[in-house]
Amino acid sequence: MADELVHYEVASGIATITLDSPHNRNALSAQLRRELSESLAKAREDDAVRVIVLTHTGPVFCAGMDLKEARGAGAGDQGVNEFPQILDQLWTSPKPVVARLAGPARAGGIGMIAATDIAVAVKTATFAFSEVRIGVVPAIISLTVFPRLNARAAHELFLTGDTFDAERAAAIGLINSAVDADALDAEVERYVKALTLGGPKALATTKELLSKPRPATPSEGFEEMLALSTRFFASEEGQEGITAFAQKRKPNWVPQD
Repeated sequence: MADELVHYEVASGIATITLDSPHNRNALSAQLRRELSESLAKAREDDAVRVIVLTHTGPVFCAGMDLKEARGAGAGDQGVNEFPQILDQLWTSPKPVVARLAGPARAGGIGMIAATDIAVAVKTATFAFSEVRIGVVPAIISLTVFPRLNARAAHELFLTGDTFDAERAAAIGLINSAVDADALDAEVERYVKALTLGGPKALATTKELLSKPRPATPSEGFEEMLALSTRFFASEEGQEGITAFAQKRKPNWVPQD
């Protein structure tokens, strides 16, 4: 039986999903894709999980698709057909997803980072949309990456395939922050703690709101948003949060010290 390439553990409401295939730089092999999708499904379905952290072992976060498996493949059997499902699992997860990068990401690995809600990388991490340099198109990942990047950066980096550093990745919106290596875990923990303060249903619905197409003008959306706001103010979760605020205590969804 093949060794496990993706590890899954839950502690204090945090599901940590770890890519552990350092021999091929955590490339998205068929086995890793399958195990990653299974782990994401498990985290999404577990009511005890509040936040998901996607991390890795080894010096590289993810090198993209496993090119050894893709070599010689035809149009119908290149083995990437389930990758959109992984990106969708990350993008639509009702639980916030935080990416922790202690090293570089390339191609499909960047697509996963873009699909998460918050991403933190060490300053020494590098990135590249390297697809055009091997004669392929960054098609699937464009659907998660384009909403993050400004248009000029997207044109430059997708067309040239040039490598860029973590500080530029933060400046163009791909990641949230670039930190020194010894500050990485503290920065991830800071975001995770902040996310656990939000009501679970409120977080899930806010994620949906962030992904909705914007109305042409604010007035076109006021009626729908008023109904949504009213529903949450009257909900059990909303009333608990309002009561907790008035009583100067933590709401019941926040981990108690």
